[in-house]
Amino acid sequence: MGTLTYFLPQVWFGILALFLFLYVMLDGFDLGVGILSLTASNEERRGILMTSLSNVWDANETWLVLMGGGLFGAFPLAYGTILNALYIPIFIMVFGFVFRAVAFEFREQAQRKFFWNFAFGAGSFAASLGQGFALGAVLKGIEVDKAGHFIGTTWDWLSWQSVLVALTLIQGYVLIGSTYLVWKTEGELQEHHYRTAKIAAWTTLIGAILITITTPIFYESARAKLFDPPLLYVFAVIPILGVLLIGLLLKSLNNKEERAPFVWTILLFVLTFVGLALVVFPYIIPTEITIYEAAADPSALVFMIIFIGALIPVMLFYNIYQYIIFRGKVTGGHYGE
Repeated sequence: MGTLTYFLPQVWFGILALFLFLYVMLDGFDLGVGILSLTASNEERRGILMTSLSNVWDANETWLVLMGGGLFGAFPLAYGTILNALYIPIFIMVFGFVFRAVAFEFREQAQRKFFWNFAFGAGSFAASLGQGFALGAVLKGIEVDKAGHFIGTTWDWLSWQSVLVALTLIQGYVLIGSTYLVWKTEGELQEHHYRTAKIAAWTTLIGAILITITTPIFYESARAKLFDPPLLYVFAVIPILGVLLIGLLLKSLNNKEERAPFVWTILLFVLTFVGLALVVFPYIIPTEITIYEAAADPSALVFMIIFIGALIPVMLFYNIYQYIIFRGKVTGGHYGE
């Protein structure tokens, strides 16, 4: 039982990290396209952008639902404490989700689409902003008592660090959304998103550099990890790989490649997640409660693994299948071959 108590929380930390990564990667370009729709110059272009999402975005959001359910079942203490501490950012995120979902459906039937167009873009921005604030607050740390219950204030999540993280995350979403549209569109619209991708690549890089510099300066727990061997050598390599990937991304955009920019952007997201996971682990409520302290009973964790183990392949198959089916270019509001 002692081995299970030590091993199972690590497994569930990895599962939740997988769910979160798949959500950010897949729904990230959804949100990025939604934000970019605010800049569309006419209704035809905006229609193409929204059509590019129409057959895939519902399944993309499913990973967030699995993330929330998995956190509740595997680490119930963390679920209650994090939601209590991040009530406002999570409300902003959920409000954005609801607004953009309603706008997406109503826009198709509306004769005057201006309000619903704005609602879809604004909802995408609000959802991204809420996620950024939540991530920034988690990296900063949540104030809890010895039992792991939140004892901070309503506005603890709001700081200049969380604002920096939120703005950088939004730029990351715009980047992956732009590279997705480079892949899915053609002509002048594709050229426009080559430009937005280049701008977003530079702004994301600037934000990432600022976060990398300020995190060890202002957060003692992160500083201790960043400068403690052997993780010191890992964290030394991650920024180098990040700059290399940005260089390859910009090169592919300059060469007018279609799929490579999206691939390089995904690899940037992977690298970022590896770095975040190493900074946070083994805490589930940074920087106070570890995964071992917050984990549910081992029997519950084993039961959930059996269920999730059967569900993950089904979900992955469905995601992959839908992208294969709707793999063509989007032209004139429909998928082309």
